[in-house]
Amino acid sequence: MDNTSRGEVFRRLHDRGVFVVANAWDEHSARILTDLGFPALATSSSALAQTLGRKDGVNALDRSEVLANVEAIVASTPLPVSADLESGYGTTPEEVAETFRRAIATGLAGGSIEDASGIADTRIRDFGESVERVAAAAQAAKESPTPFTLTARAENYLYGITDLDDTIARLQAFEAAGADVLYAPGLPADAIRTVCSALSKPVNVLAAGPITALSVDELGELGVRRISVGGGLARLGADWVTAATDIARHGTFAGLR
Repeated sequence: MDNTSRGEVFRRLHDRGVFVVANAWDEHSARILTDLGFPALATSSSALAQTLGRKDGVNALDRSEVLANVEAIVASTPLPVSADLESGYGTTPEEVAETFRRAIATGLAGGSIEDASGIADTRIRDFGESVERVAAAAQAAKESPTPFTLTARAENYLYGITDLDDTIARLQAFEAAGADVLYAPGLPADAIRTVCSALSKPVNVLAAGPITALSVDELGELGVRRISVGGGLARLGADWVTAATDIARHGTFAGLR
């Protein structure tokens, strides 16, 4: 498929039902996940950091490293690919927009931006600043010559901030700013339906921790449209193909536990 077709396919996958986007970290993993039958792939900043011998976290990678990894993965598969672009690799909204313009040029079908800061004292960016950065990414996506699905992430729960009201407020604001998909990684299972009900755009959840006890169909019943595995497969070492096969064939995540 050409880039336009991949972008259109990825967008349509969110229209109904629920699907798994499998996270690759290099060309080899992307080819295997493609052969297993996943309908789309995504990159993973945590998985890439692991392969480079670094701890996961905002600012562990730079923009050039991430975009080189994205370009290699896009070139290795005919599937739509969405990129984990962390916090946008810039200090200003314009720098964020430039990151997304460069990412779109690699042939991506989508990408995500998060509100984590990478700064110890302020782990999550100010509400208003976060919305401005999402809006900048959304404008770059809107100007894309090919369809591009923007995912906006509220990172509270990944950083131990178990404030569901603030998380929902952020996701609602990101939706209003132009995001196509909303994502709060680390949500507890009992909050998923609440989050999905509070939003009109598709919701992505991360298959990790207690969430792995639920199947694809069960998550779909809660209102989820897309499921990602983040760096979960990369952390499994030699067992990752077995876990990925179980997800693709049976819709279960037990291998990630």
